[in-house]
Order: sequence, then C-alpha cells, then structure tokens
Amino acid sequence: MRVPRVGIQLPEVEREVRWPEYLAMARTAEAVGFDSIWVGDHYLYRDDGRPERGPWEAWTTLAALAAVTERVRLGPLVACLNFHEPAVLAKVAATVHEISGGRLALGIGAGWNRTEFDAFGIPFDHRASRFEEAFEIVRRLLAGQRVTFEGNWHRANDAVLLPRSAAPPTLMVGSTGERVLAATLPFVDAWNTWFDWYGNTPEGLARAMATIDAACERAGRDPATLERSACVLVRLDDRAAERPDEPGVTPLRGSATEIATGLRAMADAGANEVIVVCDPITEASIRTVGDALAVLEG
Repeated sequence: MRVPRVGIQLPEVEREVRWPEYLAMARTAEAVGFDSIWVGDHYLYRDDGRPERGPWEAWTTLAALAAVTERVRLGPLVACLNFHEPAVLAKVAATVHEISGGRLALGIGAGWNRTEFDAFGIPFDHRASRFEEAFEIVRRLLAGQRVTFEGNWHRANDAVLLPRSAAPPTLMVGSTGERVLAATLPFVDAWNTWFDWYGNTPEGLARAMATIDAACERAGRDPATLERSACVLVRLDDRAAERPDEPGVTPLRGSATEIATGLRAMADAGANEVIVVCDPITEASIRTVGDALAVLEG
C-alpha cells in the first residue's frame, strides 16, 4: 500500500480560536510528524441555519505560522483569487514564501460563498472569467516574469516581484469547475478536492481521480504529472463533534491503526497527499492523528 504525505487543516469556524491555540496546534503538528499545515481563506459565513461566524484572515495567519515553524509546508486551502487584486496577492504570497524559507504551497480557487463577497463588497459576478485573468497574472509574477496584462477585469503594467524568490511556491488548484480546471491544469503542480466531493471514501476518490484524469487530457496534460491532494474528514469523538453530518459523507473513524489504514486507502485511490480535517480539531486531536502517522511510518 502507498504511504501518502499527510497534512492537517487548522480550525476555521468550528469554534472561536485565538492565536495562542493556533500556535500550540501548529507546533504540535510539526512535532508529531505532519508534512503540511493549511488554513481556510474565508471571511464570513451566515444564512446557512447556523450562527454567524468568521475566521481570522488567512494570509496574516500564514505569515505568522511561517515564522514559528521550521519544516512543514504551509498553505491556504484554498486562496480565493477573486478576493484580491492579483498582482497584490502574488506579492503577498511571495512574501509568505520568503518568511517560510520556501515552504509555501499556494492553493487557489475562484470562491463560492456569496455571503462573504457581498458583505465585503467583492464582486461575485463572472467569477470564472475574473479567475482566469487573475491566475494569468499571479502565476506569471510568481514565476519571475515581468507582467503587462490588460483584461476585462484585471490589469498589470510592467509589474514585477522584487526581491525575487529563490524558487516559486508550489501551485495547487482546488476546484472541480470546468473553466477553472481548463485554465490551471496546464500550469499547476497539484490538484486538491474537499471530502464532500467524493464522499470521503476510497471508492469515491478513485472515481474523482478518473474525472481529473479526463480534465488533464482535455487540457493537453499528461495526468501522471499532476500531484493529487484530498481532504479527509476524520471524526475522533462523536460527542464533541464540531461539524454537522453531511449527506453522502462517511467520516473516517477508529483507532490509530484504523485511521492509518484509511489514509493508506486514500493513497491507493490516487492521493499523493491527504489533508486531515479533524472533528473536533484540537491540539489533542492532532496528537491522536499523530499516533496514526507513527503507524503509517512503521
């Protein structure tokens, strides 16, 4: 059986979390052997039958995490390109990449939660078109190019990122949208999916991988050259669950050995990396999944 890289997503809006707890969780994740740490890039949730809630800003959090960790890869899961002017976002990403010593994995998407777009005055229309233009600017700037671009939604005039990075960050697209995939698959290093898209089962993930293989072929890319990343919901305590049950989603449960077996099964289904979404997500949960990592490594 294949052994995947394993990441962890830190809390977003499961409950209100302050910086000292983020710091403790990040240091614990690095200590017990996780390969990567991820934070959501959202501003506000409401109108879904649950209390109004919002996370801390992702890029500020990533910069802080970059300064207090040494080994793990860090990234947004995933950064909404439509939240920012693309050249400015590229500048921010390059800076976090530098602070981390070259450990940034830049996950990108077009956004989906209209509530936060409307609340923060961000246009929600033509998201795919806006994304296509933003991606062109961001990827070229991070590749070290000098960029002049005139689009319908975005523009850059002889933009360049200085100081230059020693190497660009990893680029990962987190989308199943046909236009977003068509724009990104010729260029990105990796693709990511959330657990609800494939039901959180190896069988569902294998079917999802076949869909992405076909998208790669349509984009003129050899599917074998694309890294695959899958978020996996791991429920550790039903009594303390922070996430509501979702139709069609089967959480991974059990002992450290059973969790390790489940993560290996995701790798066998095609995932090069699994990003654990713990329920609940606490420092204790991270240590518990750390026991599963020890089984994986054994």
